[in-house]
Amino acid sequence: ICTQFLEAENIPVLAWPAYSPDMSPFEHVWDALDRRIQQRVPVPANIRQLHTAIEEEYTNIPQATINNLINS
Repeated sequence: ICTQFLEAENIPVLAWPAYSPDMSPFEHVWDALDRRIQQRVPVPANIRQLHTAIEEEYTNIPQATINNLINS
Protein backbone atom coordinates (compact mmCIF):
# COMPACT_ATOMS: atom_id res chain seq x y z
CA ILE A 1 0.00 0.00 0.00
CA CYS A 2 2.77 2.43 0.94
CA THR A 3 4.75 1.63 -2.18
CA GLN A 4 1.70 2.17 -4.37
CA PHE A 5 1.00 5.52 -2.74
CA LEU A 6 4.58 6.70 -3.17
CA GLU A 7 4.59 5.65 -6.81
CA ALA A 8 1.23 7.32 -7.45
CA GLU A 9 2.52 10.55 -5.92
CA ASN A 10 5.81 10.33 -7.87
CA ILE A 11 7.79 10.31 -4.63
CA PRO A 12 11.27 8.87 -5.23
CA VAL A 13 12.38 6.15 -2.85
CA LEU A 14 15.64 4.32 -2.32
CA ALA A 15 15.81 0.55 -2.40
CA TRP A 16 16.44 -0.46 1.20
CA PRO A 17 16.72 -4.02 2.48
CA ALA A 18 14.35 -5.15 5.20
CA TYR A 19 15.82 -4.67 8.66
CA SER A 20 15.08 -6.39 11.89
CA PRO A 21 17.02 -5.89 15.13
CA ASP A 22 16.77 -9.65 15.55
CA MET A 23 18.99 -9.99 12.51
CA SER A 24 21.72 -7.61 13.65
CA PRO A 25 25.08 -9.42 13.45
CA PHE A 26 26.31 -7.51 16.50
CA GLU A 27 23.35 -8.56 18.69
CA HIS A 28 25.19 -11.60 20.08
CA VAL A 29 28.12 -9.40 21.07
CA TRP A 30 25.75 -7.09 22.99
CA ASP A 31 24.29 -10.14 24.75
CA ALA A 32 27.75 -11.35 25.79
CA LEU A 33 28.67 -7.85 26.94
CA ASP A 34 25.45 -7.58 28.96
CA ARG A 35 26.17 -10.89 30.73
CA ARG A 36 29.69 -9.72 31.60
CA ILE A 37 28.38 -6.43 33.01
CA GLN A 38 25.68 -8.17 35.06
CA GLN A 39 28.37 -10.35 36.66
CA ARG A 40 30.41 -7.37 37.86
CA VAL A 41 30.52 -6.78 41.59
CA PRO A 42 29.26 -4.25 42.26
CA VAL A 43 26.97 -3.79 39.26
CA PRO A 44 27.41 -0.29 37.75
CA ALA A 45 25.25 2.16 39.71
CA ASN A 46 25.17 5.11 37.31
CA ILE A 47 25.72 5.98 33.67
CA ARG A 48 29.39 6.87 34.12
CA GLN A 49 30.13 3.53 35.80
CA LEU A 50 28.14 1.72 33.11
CA HIS A 51 30.09 3.48 30.36
CA THR A 52 33.39 2.52 31.99
CA ALA A 53 32.22 -1.07 32.52
CA ILE A 54 31.17 -1.41 28.88
CA GLU A 55 34.54 -0.14 27.66
CA GLU A 56 36.46 -2.42 30.03
CA GLU A 57 34.42 -5.53 29.29
CA TYR A 58 34.39 -4.97 25.53
CA THR A 59 38.17 -4.58 25.57
CA ASN A 60 38.46 -7.88 27.47
CA ILE A 61 36.47 -9.92 24.94
CA PRO A 62 38.97 -11.65 22.64
CA GLN A 63 38.65 -10.63 18.99
CA ALA A 64 38.18 -14.27 17.98
CA THR A 65 35.17 -14.47 20.30
CA ILE A 66 33.68 -11.30 18.81
CA ASN A 67 34.20 -12.69 15.29
CA ASN A 68 32.49 -15.96 16.26
CA LEU A 69 29.56 -14.12 17.84
CA ILE A 70 29.09 -11.90 14.79
CA ASN A 71 29.23 -14.88 12.45
CA SER A 72 26.80 -16.97 14.52
